[in-house]
Amino acid sequence: MFCLYKDKVKKIQVIIQNKNSGFTLIEVMIVIAIIGTLAGIAIPSYKKHIEEARLTRIISEIKLIEKEIILFQVDNDALPDNLADIGLDTLKDPWGNPYQYLNFATVKGTGKMRKDHSMVPVNTDYDLYSMGADGKTASPFTAKASRDDIVRANNGQYIGPVSNY
Repeated sequence: MFCLYKDKVKKIQVIIQNKNSGFTLIEVMIVIAIIGTLAGIAIPSYKKHIEEARLTRIISEIKLIEKEIILFQVDNDALPDNLADIGLDTLKDPWGNPYQYLNFATVKGTGKMRKDHSMVPVNTDYDLYSMGADGKTASPFTAKASRDDIVRANNGQYIGPVSNY
């Protein structure tokens, strides 16, 4: 009985040794195709979530700056001349650009004011915005450089991308 068992073990060992235990080219290609498909689905979704997070952060920071401006106005009966007056001149957006602020009391005319599609200023008190990913901006919202800006408009009633305004 023991001899039969020993012979069967030897036969199994010989079969295992003779069998090629590597992956075939087809199997490797299938795995690579599956990984590529999953990456093709996941990467755009990941990028979308990153952009949404940046937008949420910018909106929150613009609201924070707006509150600090209001507190300054209550204490001093005037808007600050610049963001340094409220200690937020070093605050940067997610792309490393400083936030832009324009007090209308210190500006002559409407040339520098942010304007909507009808070329009407979007605020009556001050402008506050991020220049967006490209770091470029222009006064009218219709300008190509302004399309990715995140703005405060309608005296704070709207805070969001110019492209959605």
